[in-house]
Amino acid sequence: MVELKTDLSIDAMHEAGQVVARALTAVRDAADVGVSLLDLDALARDVLREAGATSPFLGYRPSFAPTPFPGVLCASVNDAIVHGIPTRYRLRDGDLVSLDFGAELNGWVGDSAISITVGRPRPADLRLIETAERALAAGIEAAVVGNRIGDIAHAVGTVCREAGYGIPDGFGGHGVGRRMHEDPAVPNEGRPGRGLPLRKGMVLAIEPMLVAGGTDGYHAAPDGWTLRTDDGSRAAHVEHTVAITEDGPRVLTARAS
Repeated sequence: MVELKTDLSIDAMHEAGQVVARALTAVRDAADVGVSLLDLDALARDVLREAGATSPFLGYRPSFAPTPFPGVLCASVNDAIVHGIPTRYRLRDGDLVSLDFGAELNGWVGDSAISITVGRPRPADLRLIETAERALAAGIEAAVVGNRIGDIAHAVGTVCREAGYGIPDGFGGHGVGRRMHEDPAVPNEGRPGRGLPLRKGMVLAIEPMLVAGGTDGYHAAPDGWTLRTDDGSRAAHVEHTVAITEDGPRVLTARAS
């Protein structure tokens, strides 16, 4: 069932979304050669603590997971697509890192992700990230009253496929609200004009995931959480929590810079 949020609820979700935005900005600015993924997770925990917020990631255990998630931040490096566990791994020159973070504040959840490079970037990585961000922008632009879920999926998928990138099958966005994952599912590829109609008060996490090698295959790493590309190529993941309003899409996790 899809819950439609009131204007007041969306304002409250914006507050949670801004905790997410602050944390991702802090983590992005701290990510450098020699910094460990656990260091970044600790920094994200500090932002939560200062805001009086909690993590919807920490302890989360969906049906596929062998253990509860141990961090507040997903940190996926190079060929890792999503769900990377923060470890002692220290970032290296040229790494591509996708950082996914959520916050729960006053009973409402915000969820967002960014992809960045560390040290001297590879031009191919910059193109991959730029395309992921364009796909996200296209999906957000399609998130308007009167469209359908398929219009968002088609907008995201078109940008990805036209650039020659792969899209991990079966993974995409979702509804957000009192819980991190709510109805409806928001695929990263689909047919326009199909699927659930978009209505005022729906709040969606739109999250393109791109595989540089152009294939769609992936597999779970031995930790049971991290998803890696089958072809070993690099991946990018970006995400925003977006409310559908009468005035157009409202990005609740927008960052100041």
